[in-house]
Amino acid sequence: MSKPIKTCVIGLGLGGLAFHVPFVLALPELFTLYAVLERNPTTDGGKVKQRFGVSPTKIHRSLEEVLEDPEIELVIVTTPNNTHYSFAKAVLEAGKHVLVDKPVSTTAAEARELGKIAASKSLVLYGFQNRRWDSDFLALKKLLNLPATSEHSLGNILDFESHFDRYTTAKRGNWKDVGASPGNGWVYDLGTHLIDQALTLFGRPDTITAFIQKVRGFETDDNFTIILGYNSSSNREYPLQAILRAHILSVKTVQPRFIVRGTKGTFTKNGVDIQEDQLKVMATVDEISQPSYGKEPESLWGSIESLTESGVQTLTWPSEEPGDYRGLFKNLAGAIRSGEKQAVTWNEATAVIEFVELAHQSAKEMRTIVVPK
Repeated sequence: MSKPIKTCVIGLGLGGLAFHVPFVLALPELFTLYAVLERNPTTDGGKVKQRFGVSPTKIHRSLEEVLEDPEIELVIVTTPNNTHYSFAKAVLEAGKHVLVDKPVSTTAAEARELGKIAASKSLVLYGFQNRRWDSDFLALKKLLNLPATSEHSLGNILDFESHFDRYTTAKRGNWKDVGASPGNGWVYDLGTHLIDQALTLFGRPDTITAFIQKVRGFETDDNFTIILGYNSSSNREYPLQAILRAHILSVKTVQPRFIVRGTKGTFTKNGVDIQEDQLKVMATVDEISQPSYGKEPESLWGSIESLTESGVQTLTWPSEEPGDYRGLFKNLAGAIRSGEKQAVTWNEATAVIEFVELAHQSAKEMRTIVVPK
């Protein structure tokens, strides 16, 4: 049995303490939380011990200490967006594997450079697209993978809507609200998830049209609509539009998540995956292994309206498989220890940033852009 991967987490804000440290601790057979980077810990054991009651082996005070520590095998970069590229590059050049939070960089050119460095050193470079392990996305993939002969098949997909809408009038009061900082704004934040999911489902589009706004008048964008256009072809009988939306002033008790229209039916899903809410408040990482973790309540399950001989039939499409971000971390460990194929390849992570840049270009120039092949 392979030894657990000695891991260091850089960044102990919401991302580090909610989305990364819990899974390193919850998978002791795969990872050891060997170190964190915390420049000014205020208590013994720092933020990790305050939050989870356990201490990392080491608390490093600078990036240089992390890079020079020969015991560290994997570094998780979950710092402000504009530092992801420089931190990941330094870690790779120090000969360590990297898991980098989204957005993996602020430009596709930076992402491609990181990929070349990792390849030249035979290191694993992994983009944190955890939303592929959301319960609702897993349910949607299962539906879209049904054979055309299935009574529940939507047929040929014509229109795909994917939302991350919220309602808040206040600033968050952290680095994410600093408009002058590269990589900030909702397209780089929530948009990276929506783009990744769309590319995973449908591949590379032919065109992109985007509308990006600052509806509250703050420095960063907080509203966007991105339309990915797929032409009909030998592999696609009908043209398809993938509409990706996020709005900061959406007044809804339960926000929309997916609306998928096909030639035989429509899938509708409201509410978001519950893992984030669970991770923010859980008392111990042991809760991740409980049956209730990631299990979506039936009240949030989606529905299918299908054409039948007698008219339109409505039925529930359950999110039976719980969401589970452990899937990403298990795959990451397998890639490092045994060369397992990455579920999120670096080319895919780079493509997401390419489309973020194209979306901003489209919105700025107020035109539809033909996507380079």
